[in-house]
Amino acid sequence: MIILGIDPGYAIVGFGIIEKTKNETKVLDYGVIETFKTEKMPVRIKKIYDGINFLIDKYKPDYFAMEELFYHSNQKTIINVAMARGVTLLAAAQKLGTDKLFEYTPLQIKQALTGQGRAEKQQVQYMVQAILRLKSIPKPDDAADALAVALCHSQTNTILSNTDIK
Repeated sequence: MIILGIDPGYAIVGFGIIEKTKNETKVLDYGVIETFKTEKMPVRIKKIYDGINFLIDKYKPDYFAMEELFYHSNQKTIINVAMARGVTLLAAAQKLGTDKLFEYTPLQIKQALTGQGRAEKQQVQYMVQAILRLKSIPKPDDAADALAVALCHSQTNTILSNTDIK
């Protein structure tokens, strides 16, 4: 089973792709889709849309998992992040169908990886490194966060996805 995890944003969108089998969970790829503040918002949104489509076409994930949006105090930021999340979900829904899309709160992600919903970011990153047996914590942080989202899905939806694990 292949899972594409997304840490949404409009300047940086983190992505992490993992493959889970009965015996192991391994990283296929991780990184970021970057846009620049000098670009107009439609250009940024298109880059995100194209980047998500590229990842889906390349890795053909069975599931798509994304961190849910939580409220920021800056209203302009929340609107831009919401637009980026919308285009990300649209790309995934068009390619995978809506039944393959899952969203998780930061609390759910922390709980799944560390056992406590109020864990610090460093604890989550350490668990990503440990679970995936990586030599170091993935950088940038957005990519590590996206891997955490993918791991959250792999660990919390095992009943749902057991038929997909080979």
